[in-house]
Amino acid sequence: MKQPPDLRRAVPIEAAPEAAPRRRFLVQSSSLVLLLSAPVLAHGATLMSIRVWPAPEYTRLTLESDGVLSATHQVLSDPPRLVVDIQGLQLDNQLRALAGKVQSDDPFIKDVRVGQYKPDVVRLVIDLKQAVKPQVFSLQPVAAYQNRLVFDLYPLHAGDRLMAFMRQQELIDRGQGGEAKLAQTQPQDSLGDWIRQHRSELDGPQASQPQQFARQDRPAPPDAPETLADNTPAQRPDPVRRDRRNFRSVLLAIDPGHGGEDPGATGPSGVHEKDVVLLIARHLRDLAMETPHMQVMMTRDSDYFVPLWTRVEKAQSANADLFTSIHADGWFTPDARGASVYCLSDGGASSVEARLMAQRENAADAIGGIDINSRSYQVAKVLLDMSTTAKINASLKMARPTLGKMGEIVHLHSKQVQQAGFAVLKSPTIPSMLVETAFISNPEEEARLQTPAYRKKVARAIFEGLRAYLDTNPPLARRRVLT
Repeated sequence: MKQPPDLRRAVPIEAAPEAAPRRRFLVQSSSLVLLLSAPVLAHGATLMSIRVWPAPEYTRLTLESDGVLSATHQVLSDPPRLVVDIQGLQLDNQLRALAGKVQSDDPFIKDVRVGQYKPDVVRLVIDLKQAVKPQVFSLQPVAAYQNRLVFDLYPLHAGDRLMAFMRQQELIDRGQGGEAKLAQTQPQDSLGDWIRQHRSELDGPQASQPQQFARQDRPAPPDAPETLADNTPAQRPDPVRRDRRNFRSVLLAIDPGHGGEDPGATGPSGVHEKDVVLLIARHLRDLAMETPHMQVMMTRDSDYFVPLWTRVEKAQSANADLFTSIHADGWFTPDARGASVYCLSDGGASSVEARLMAQRENAADAIGGIDINSRSYQVAKVLLDMSTTAKINASLKMARPTLGKMGEIVHLHSKQVQQAGFAVLKSPTIPSMLVETAFISNPEEEARLQTPAYRKKVARAIFEGLRAYLDTNPPLARRRVLT
């Protein structure tokens, strides 16, 4: 049988001299294309930003890029360190400056070393202050963020701070112990340029932890002048309180909204909601700490991200009596203004605006960044669906006097308590409300939120509303959770 011709040899080069220049041109062009494309393939993605968020509970390291990054990691001991290899990156100035972003009081990170491990692999060696259990996950673009690679460093052997808090609370309830002293200096109180230049108040770990609570020996209330004309400490008589028999201490959970990767709404001049509400929350904390029989826990006391379900879980685990989430939201137009109070709804939202507000607030987890594949998140979804009608009714009883007190000092956006499906209000047992102190998107209200006097007025109104609720609804005996 006749064999078919070999097409590869059908036209030898020497048999077609006119094709030689064209072949050389194609080979040279292909080489040029490979040379031009090689750096792009080596880089893979461009690093946009690196952020480090230290907190008492965990430290978060975020790498934001214009493409998806993949990484492998291993935890080493003696000394403890985390080794991370990131594919598709080359060492640049941002990575070299990473060590400078680590704060000296970071509870977990001691130092960071960076090097080009392979031509397309950057290696991070994170020297640790203690053994950690890292959670590593990627986040798709959302809001103002592009792709993010997140490293959450949790302690390997975490002491249960909430359990310690509850044991201490048990001693007080049984009359076997005194109030704990909260060794913390008064936070400074200003915003604007101070926030942008001196973030020490809002960044980094704070002394206040969930197990630390009210002290009653502070020299002056937060809204009183520091000294009188004769330089003696200012004094204020204890507020008149209704005599209550067998009254036990009330544990108030204060939840400053947003934090860390999640800035919340941003005002026209660039002030973030997360910073304003933290300062208001601290004023509210101070007022409660000055009040006999009232104790406080905060879901966060510095600038770091706390998932919505974790905020609920913290209050539940500490067996709090009341839960107040503080916000200063934005709107689509700058003319929206005024304060509002929201509760959970067991059905639909009370208004279209309330539904949109809930959607915006519930987006905090996506913006702040959570690992939706973690077991904790799956368990949390079950927890957040256990709210009862009785709890919602108690929440409304708490929210109404708070709205009334707010209306005495600020303009109200809505004169009725609104309801919608806010995830942060889905505690199964704790009366919970969300207070929108103002619209930070309104230039006038943003300016007022930057003044200490206005923030203290808002905190005072919330506090007086809580006290009015407690005057007619004293807390029941705390459910014992210890064995």
